[in-house]
Amino acid sequence: MALLLILPLILVLGGLIAYPLAYALYLSLTNERIGAGGEFVGLANFRELLQDTTFQQTARNAFVYTVTAVGLKTILGLALALALAALGLRAGWARTLMLLPWVVPISITALAWWWMFDPLYSVLNWGLRNLGQDPVPWLSDSFWARVSVILVNVWRGLPFFAIVFLAGLLSIPRELYEAAEVDGARPWQSFWYITLPLLKPLLGLVVLYSTVMTVADFEIIYILTRGGPMNMTHLFATYAFQVGLQGTLIGKGAAIALFIFPVLAIAAYLTLRLIRRGEEYA
Repeated sequence: MALLLILPLILVLGGLIAYPLAYALYLSLTNERIGAGGEFVGLANFRELLQDTTFQQTARNAFVYTVTAVGLKTILGLALALALAALGLRAGWARTLMLLPWVVPISITALAWWWMFDPLYSVLNWGLRNLGQDPVPWLSDSFWARVSVILVNVWRGLPFFAIVFLAGLLSIPRELYEAAEVDGARPWQSFWYITLPLLKPLLGLVVLYSTVMTVADFEIIYILTRGGPMNMTHLFATYAFQVGLQGTLIGKGAAIALFIFPVLAIAAYLTLRLIRRGEEYA
């Protein structure tokens, strides 16, 4: 009976995850093009990608984008959760407003940010000019384009981090902090030796989830920069879309997309080790 009840879930996962993954793996081993067919070429697509300067730049972009965005969301989310926990019930309205960036569809928020970064009608540059500063080429300069996409990713993901960390903070027994205060512990010592160790399992799960979602990001990059300028904001998903669908090289595009999995496997391994260590200390 148990197997019968989970059979629909197995079929859904098989049809929506296992089959597309297996088919993408097959396509990555061919030179198939849209409307032209193809033949089996083995690992030729992967060897070609390792020598592709644009793909190398994409891999570097993905590393910088993921590490910076996830790191900022973790630090700022924990700081925001600590502030909300200190405010207690008085922060109810703040929690509600804080969730808005996360619940609004990403396509809408990305378009709003694209308008704010617009070179002619940018509200950000309008504010800078009123302050006597030079306007910033948010999306036309490679450095500022990276800053812009990371800023939007952090802005969108920060509420999720803060709310999850807040739930973890509220689950820590108050008696532990009271005992630490009696022993003369300072606030930073209570945070380092009580809060952080008990939050490690939750911290690891949130970081793993965010890493998966960040390294595979598509909407923010595609709407804001299309991977430009000079391919300096391309991620695996946007480059695979450009090569596979816009460039009709389905086989090569599938190979690019599959390069996400080694990155995610390494992130999952490191995060699960962190979770196990946190459980041992707890």
